[in-house]
This record gives sequence, C-alpha cells and structure tokens, in this order.
Amino acid sequence: MFEFAPDIVVLLVAAAFAAGFVDSIAGGGGLITIPALLLAGAAPVHALGTNKLQGMFGAASATWSYQRHGHVSLRSQLLSALLAFAGSVLGALTATVMPGDLFGAVLPLLLVAIAVYFLLRPGLDDIDRAQRINPFLFGVTIPPLIGFYDGLFGPGTGSFFMLAFVGLAGFGVLKATAHTKLLNLASNVGGLVLFAFAGAVLWKIGLIMGAAQIAGAQVGSRLAMKGGARIIKPLLVIVCLALAVKLVSDPAHPLRIWLGF
Repeated sequence: MFEFAPDIVVLLVAAAFAAGFVDSIAGGGGLITIPALLLAGAAPVHALGTNKLQGMFGAASATWSYQRHGHVSLRSQLLSALLAFAGSVLGALTATVMPGDLFGAVLPLLLVAIAVYFLLRPGLDDIDRAQRINPFLFGVTIPPLIGFYDGLFGPGTGSFFMLAFVGLAGFGVLKATAHTKLLNLASNVGGLVLFAFAGAVLWKIGLIMGAAQIAGAQVGSRLAMKGGARIIKPLLVIVCLALAVKLVSDPAHPLRIWLGF
C-alpha cells in the first residue's frame, strides 16, 4: 500500500483544511488538494479518486452547517441530489471511453465568463429573484447534467452549480452556495463509487484529509453565512480565474496546443 511520510501527511492535512474552507464558500477546493496529492507522490488517478473521498467529507460538513441554519432543505432537494449522483456515475462511466479534450479546451473560457458574470452583474446579493425556469424542470435537468460533467471531467463543477442556481433558479448568493454544496456532495459520492471500484482511492490518507476537510468546511460555511454575498462573490470570482489560469498554464492543455502556444 502507498504510504506517506509523517511530514507529508501534515502538509496534506493543512491542504485539506484550506480546501474545505475555500470549497464551502466558493468551490474549487480541488485546486489545492489535487496538486498537493500529486506533489506528495500519488499517481494522477489516485489523486483524483482520493480527492473525491476527502472532498466528500468537506461537502457533507458544509451541507450540514447550511442545513442546520435553514439555508437548504434536504428533503426538498432529495430528488435533485439523487439525479446529480446518477449523472456523476454515468459521467464517470462515459469518461472511460470518451476523451475529455473538448471540455479541457473550453473550460477556461467558461470559467472566465462565470467570473465576469458574478463580478459585473448588478444586484447580486442574498435576496431571491424571479425564477427563469420551473423548479421541477430545473431539478430534473440541471443537477444530472452538471453531475454528469463532474463525473466526466470535474473542475469547476461548483461554479456551474452556482451559476445555475443564481441565473436560472433565482436564488440569492448564500442560498445558492448552500444548495451547491448539497448537489456537489451527491456528485462527489457518484464519482467516488467508480474510483473505488477501480481501486483508485487511497483510503487511509483520504479519511485523514477528510477530517481536516470537515473542520475547514465548518469555518468556511460559518464565515459565508456571516458575510453572505459580500464574502462569497469575490472569492468565487478569484476561484474561477485561478482555476482557469491553472488549467491553461499546463503546456499540454488542448487550448494551448490548438492555438499553437
């Protein structure tokens, strides 16, 4: 079994805490934990699988915190969560036969667009707005579609959920964040199922990091509930832009190859 030295474990725990904090507010915790696992020596597929495991604890912790303070109703979102889970499983299965180059090329552009949307759109606060889509139709289409993307490719899933909840469901920023964490939890579990069957999860370090994720998510979710849109919006913009830059900085990124950079 792959083992980490004690000092590496300490660094991974610190990374998981930071990821839990950021992810509970704006998503993008994988920006921290996946590079940390790779730098620690984990193979890419094990880094992805272990990230799903430890991230699941952070998402569950944040969801529980938001639910406890009345920002999300688990009962009303059960169908959406189940569909996000199913979509993620189907996406992970599809990933075994479908290359992700197209998603990889387009994703940085989409993330920049989301950042601009949240940065420049006036009136984005914690007050619910008019819905642009029927709640039932939203629940049976958007969660499975984004869940499918999470299983197939993954980066930016939380940002897509946030955009959908704010832009289509009319949720205020804090409410959208709370619901994003619930559906992100469901899609994380779906992806984890496939990685577990493939034997691509480092369970011991994943569970240790999961405990740190719980702590980070509790701190982050409480800060988000205290500051609302004032805290969430700028962090979401930063996370989207940081993820876009990280993706494009890879010399093997499809967009750079297609443009000849």
